[in-house]
Amino acid sequence: MENKTSENKTLRTVLVVFVAVVLVACSFGGGFAAGHFLPIGTQPTQVPQVVGTPSDLQTLFTPFWDAWDIVHQDYVDQPVDDTRLMQGAINGMMQSLGDAHSIYLNPQDYGEATRQITGTYDGIGAWVDTNDKYLTIVRPMPDSPALAAGLQAGDQIIAVDGVDVTNMEPSVVLLKVIGTAGTTVKLTILRSGQDTPFDVQITRAHIVVPSVISKMLDNNIGYIQITVFGDSTAQDFHDQLSALMAQNPKGLILDLRDNTGGLLDAAIKVASQFIPNGVIVYEQSGDGTRQPYHAIAGGLATDPSLPLIVLVNGYSASASEIVSGAIQDTGRGKLLGEKTYGKGTVQNWIPLADDQGAVAVTIARWLTPNGRTIDKLGLAPDTVVAMTQDDYTAGRDPQLDAAVQLLLNP
Repeated sequence: MENKTSENKTLRTVLVVFVAVVLVACSFGGGFAAGHFLPIGTQPTQVPQVVGTPSDLQTLFTPFWDAWDIVHQDYVDQPVDDTRLMQGAINGMMQSLGDAHSIYLNPQDYGEATRQITGTYDGIGAWVDTNDKYLTIVRPMPDSPALAAGLQAGDQIIAVDGVDVTNMEPSVVLLKVIGTAGTTVKLTILRSGQDTPFDVQITRAHIVVPSVISKMLDNNIGYIQITVFGDSTAQDFHDQLSALMAQNPKGLILDLRDNTGGLLDAAIKVASQFIPNGVIVYEQSGDGTRQPYHAIAGGLATDPSLPLIVLVNGYSASASEIVSGAIQDTGRGKLLGEKTYGKGTVQNWIPLADDQGAVAVTIARWLTPNGRTIDKLGLAPDTVVAMTQDDYTAGRDPQLDAAVQLLLNP
């Protein structure tokens, strides 16, 4: 069996797996790209040509080809789909590593996922969590169909278009919810505090998600939020931070809550707006070698006399943790909120031959400037302030309120 490969590009990623994904119109990527991975950058990768099973692997792969022949000869429903068998074999190989971040994306999923960085989507417009028992709404996006339909943080999806999904993996349920703009989907919702589930009918739409949002709060405090570290984030952040700084704020609040990551380059540039020099993050390989990523000179808010609070929660992950960890370790600002997610590994996304998708392989870990491990540990805030379901429902934001008070009364 031939396995032809060609020159590919490796995509380095810093995003969390299966958390706070965006419901958009594609079979996998639209949702998972925002919550699973986004490209950090590209590096040419030479993949050797392979024709047939290499001679030194002939014995090892004999059982595989035996199974392949058995399926083709004995399976009841013929003919079988060879492409699906091949993709399933790759998927199984990646799963056997036992690493949730080393995975396989089929061609459609990979193609859609790599387009997520543009920040435009078709879907219901909600960040969701696929790590819960059921597919769970993290929060609806502003001016989205999900918000208009009354979905709330914590809502759990237990049926889609009348079909019970309580026994399905949340990531599979996600695929049933996403869809093309203009189409409708009926979701059955289980909500805390309500005795019985209820249905909502939602018309999917084209969603444009700005990666940076800013405003001046009362008491001349500058507020700037990053929803994802995309390809335009660094420039947008620079421009909006510049506008805030022109108003001579008493303090700054950087909101990284529910931000599951994005481009490493964007994270470095954002952190450099606050940190004048030194290491932002280390990339540590399996042999212990560390590659430092340094701050870029010329940041707009590096003056330590300007107080800075970074808002974080359990959905702040990867690139968000890189920025937060750098600000915390350098003493440039304080973290407030809840412990971060703890996604601190580096994946190489390598497209496969013949447009057959891509595989992600974990190659390294992220460490903060002080050498702290992020992965599976997360970052503890300097000031812990919880956000309850009642707060979400009532539209309260005790974390933002606490940050303002901390800046006014240090």
